[in-house]
Amino acid sequence: MKQLKDFSNSKIQFVFTDIDDTLTLHGKLPENSYNAIWQLSRAGFMVIPVTGRPAGWCEMIARFWPVAGIIGENGGLYYRYTNKKMKRSYAVSQTHILKNRKKLDKISKEILKKVRGSAIASDQFCRIFDLAIDFCEDVKPLSKKKVDQIVEIFTKHKASVKVSSIHVNGWFGKYDKLKMCGLFMKKEFGIDIFKDNTSCVFIGDSPNDEPMFRFFENSFAVQNITNFLDQIQYPPQFVTPSAGADGFTEFADQLLTLR
Repeated sequence: MKQLKDFSNSKIQFVFTDIDDTLTLHGKLPENSYNAIWQLSRAGFMVIPVTGRPAGWCEMIARFWPVAGIIGENGGLYYRYTNKKMKRSYAVSQTHILKNRKKLDKISKEILKKVRGSAIASDQFCRIFDLAIDFCEDVKPLSKKKVDQIVEIFTKHKASVKVSSIHVNGWFGKYDKLKMCGLFMKKEFGIDIFKDNTSCVFIGDSPNDEPMFRFFENSFAVQNITNFLDQIQYPPQFVTPSAGADGFTEFADQLLTLR
């Protein structure tokens, strides 16, 4: 990985960013990273958070943050608030959402019974597509063995599964963050990122961001990625000096300097 100061592309227009442990620090969204989003927006950058967080959070973020849109629930949806209207795009139909929820409810009961110490994520009530199991946000951190056990249960039921820095997320459907980023860019800006993504950057923090690190020509991570390098095959191209929100602020400053 290269150091942040080595990045010199002045043609970036779109900034895709993870939220948890990338924009946040110790579970909070601090002033510096939120201000960095505002600075990027004022400078003409289109900021698009890409997260496993729920639809309810995405509704608020799309409306109140200085962002061009948001991809949520690991690619299950995107929201964009523009011209005083909320645009919502979903990966699967309402019929499939209801059908999948019944299957996820059964999985949640099995996980809670078999994996002691796990819990349903506190934001589950405002999720549409997936099931989020908390392994360290509001519960005592679980061992890697127990996290792996949660993953195995999802996999046994043929669900898609991703491990974030705080949750294990499972869902049914052939969608993911990258596919929804592509749909968002095509529908909202007429850009096919699968042909050319040189005007875009992505910044994340953990192994579940690896598909994004691999895809984007301009990929970044905050410093906490160094804790997971033995778990990823495709690391980001650049890394910030600092972790979490402080690293994102450094990243934003670099883009602003180049602008």
